Amino acid sequence: MASPLNGSNRLSLAMERTGQWIFSQDIPSDVVVQVGEANFSLHKFMLVAKSNRIRKLIMESKKPDLTRIDLSDVPGGPETFEKAAKFCYGVNFEITVHNVAALRCAAEYLEMTEKYCDNNLTGRTEDFLSQVALMSLSGAIVVLKSCEDLLPMAEDLKIVQKCVDVAASKASIEAKFPSRSPTNWWTEELSILDIEFFGRVISVMKLRGGKSLTVSSAIITYAEKWLRDIVRDRSGPAAKLAASDDSDLRLQQRELLESIVAILPTEKAAMPINFLCCLLRSATFVKASSTCKTELERRISSVLEHVTVDDLLVLSFTYDGERLFDLESVRRIISGFVEKEKSVAVFNAGDFREVCSAEMIRVAKTVDAYLGEIATCVELSISKFNGIANLIPKGARKVDDDLYRAIDIYLKAHPNLDEIEREKVCSVMDALKLSYEARVHASQNKRLPVQIVLHALYYDQLKLRSGVDENDVQDAITTRSRVQHDVSLARENEELRTELLKMKMYITDMQKTGSAGIATTSSGKGGGGPKKATFFSSVSKKLGKLNPFKQGSKDTSNIIDDGVDISKPRRRRFSIS
Repeated sequence: MASPLNGSNRLSLAMERTGQWIFSQDIPSDVVVQVGEANFSLHKFMLVAKSNRIRKLIMESKKPDLTRIDLSDVPGGPETFEKAAKFCYGVNFEITVHNVAALRCAAEYLEMTEKYCDNNLTGRTEDFLSQVALMSLSGAIVVLKSCEDLLPMAEDLKIVQKCVDVAASKASIEAKFPSRSPTNWWTEELSILDIEFFGRVISVMKLRGGKSLTVSSAIITYAEKWLRDIVRDRSGPAAKLAASDDSDLRLQQRELLESIVAILPTEKAAMPINFLCCLLRSATFVKASSTCKTELERRISSVLEHVTVDDLLVLSFTYDGERLFDLESVRRIISGFVEKEKSVAVFNAGDFREVCSAEMIRVAKTVDAYLGEIATCVELSISKFNGIANLIPKGARKVDDDLYRAIDIYLKAHPNLDEIEREKVCSVMDALKLSYEARVHASQNKRLPVQIVLHALYYDQLKLRSGVDENDVQDAITTRSRVQHDVSLARENEELRTELLKMKMYITDMQKTGSAGIATTSSGKGGGGPKKATFFSSVSKKLGKLNPFKQGSKDTSNIIDDGVDISKPRRRRFSIS
C-alpha cells in the first residue's frame, strides 16, 4: 500500500502505479526505492528474493532499519525499474523488442541472475533476445536503437554486437532476396540508427563481402534522411543557416557528414557521382575538415570522365543557384584527374601533350561546357576562368569550338574588359583549332580582339590557297609559327598603307595649291642618262621588298625587284591596298 511521502498526502505517479500491482495491501511497505524523481514503496523481502544488489545494500547498511534505497543510476530509468519490480512480485508484464535491452541491463545492474533465483530476469531477457528479437532484421534494429541510451552496459553485455551482426547479415540477405516491397525497405529500417551503430553495421556488411551497391544504397538513404536540408534541398533551412556557422545544428551536421564519408565503400565507382558532388558541396557548406573534403574530391576525380556538367554546377553554386560558391574544389578535382592521366601516359611511354585518352577527351568537352555555364557570372574573374581552362592539355581538344563558345559568353557577360583583358581571356584558345563555322563566326565577332580575328581569317586564306581539305589536320606547331610571322607582316603592311595614304593626301594637297616641283623634276630627267631616284621610286622599292603578294595576284611589273628571285612564288601575305 502506498504511504505518504515527506508528510504529504499526494502520492507520486510511480508509487500510485506500484500500489496497483502489489499483490497484498495487508502488509505495509517497508522500503522506498528512489529512481530519479520517482519513488517506489515496496517490500524488502520481495526484492531481496531475486535481486542480489538490493540484498547486499540492505545487509551492508549501517542503519539497522534501512527504509530508503537510491537506485537512480539503474539502466532504463523508472520505467524499466518498475518492470523489474513487477518481476520480483510475480506480476505479469510484456517483454518487447523496445524494452528487452533495457530490462537485460537492469537485470544485470540489480544482479537478478540464475545464481540467486531460478528463471530469473536475466535468463528471461536472454531467451527473448535470442528466440524472438534477433530473429528478424526489424527486431534487431529496434533493439540496437534502444541500446543507444544504455551504453556502456549494453556494449559490455554484447547486446550491441549481437544486434550489429544480425542486422548486417539479414540486411545483406534482404538486398539479394527481397522479402517485401519496396525492395529497399531495409535501408529505411537501418536509417533509424545512430551514425555510430549504423557505421558498425555497414562495416560488418563490407567485411562479410557485401556488394558495394548494397552498401551504397544504405548510405545514400541514411544521408538523405539525416542531412536532407544540405544534401538535396536547394532552399529552406540550408539557406537560413548560412549566417549561423557555429550553430549546434551545423556542428551536428558537420560531425555526421564526416562520419558518413569515413564509411563510404572503397571501390572506385561504388557511389553515384551526383551524390558525391552533393556531399562535397555540403562539406564545404558546413566547413568540414580538410581530410573529409580531400577524400570526396579524390573520389570524384577518379571517375571524372563520368561527371556531367550539372554535377560540376552542383559544386559551384549556392543552394539558391544565384551566385558562385566554390570553384577551388572543381579546380582541384580536374587537376587531380589530369595528373592521373599524365601518370598513365608516362607509364605507357606516350606523349601526353599530343595523344590523350578517350576519358581525357570526354573530360575536356565537359569542362568546356561547364565553363560556358559559369561564364555568365559577373563575379567570375579572368584568372579563375583561365585557370580552369588551362588545366586541360591542348591535345585533349580536337577542336576548340566549345571553348570558343565559353569565351564568347564570358566576353558578352563582361562588356567592360579592355583589349588587353580580352586578349588574356582568348589566350586559352587556339584559333587554328576552330571549325569552319566557328571561324566564320569569329571573323565577324566584334567582341574578340583583332589578333584573334586575324588568326581566323588567315587560316581560311591558307585553306583556300593550298586547297587542303577541311578534315586534314596540319602540324599545329608549324602553322602557329607561320601565323605569328604573318601577323607581324600584316602589321607592317598596315603601317605602310597608312603612310601611303598620308602621302597621297599630301600630294593631292600640293597639286591643288599649284605646287608642281615633283612633276618638274621628273620631266627634266627624261634624257638617256641614269634616273635619279625620286621619292615615289624610293617608296616603291620599299614596298617591293615587303611585297606580300604571290606572283600573278597583283600587277608587279612596275615594282623594282632589286635582285629578288621571283622564280619561286612567294607565300601570300595580307594585302596593303
